[in-house]
Amino acid sequence: MTSPFTYLKHVREEFTHIVWPSNRTALAHTLVVIFIAIGIALMVGLLDYVFGLVVSHFAGV
Repeated sequence: MTSPFTYLKHVREEFTHIVWPSNRTALAHTLVVIFIAIGIALMVGLLDYVFGLVVSHFAGV
């Protein structure tokens, strides 16, 4: 087992290997994630509405 200081030293060394995205790339990926999340939310909401109509139709409510 290594000491916490050695571990943190290795973590710091690994951070030098990270290739960070440009601001433009980060923004583009963020927008893609937001639009996918909105699309999934709309799809789940629509399915919930349709299934609710079907259940209420068969339940006679």
